Amino acid sequence: MRLEGWHLIIIIVLALVLFAAPKLPSMARSIGQSMRIFKSEVREMKKDGSSETKDSQEPSDAVEGKVVGHPDVKAQNNGETDVPPANRV
Repeated sequence: MRLEGWHLIIIIVLALVLFAAPKLPSMARSIGQSMRIFKSEVREMKKDGSSETKDSQEPSDAVEGKVVGHPDVKAQNNGETDVPPANRV
């Protein structure tokens, strides 16, 4: 006699009912709570994503910056730099 897929499913369901029956309600409650949390997080992510796209369309104020201590700028001590010479002969 060969076991088919539906035979295995029936055996698994029977094993769950016999051995895990007391724990099934708490497992179902836990799964339901996890699904609610997941759905609320997805909803919040969608809200955050839509507000970010609105914010990114608004013009942003540009900030002028200044490079301090860049290695290409010659140091005050004897004209030395931190950058090694490119072509040594």
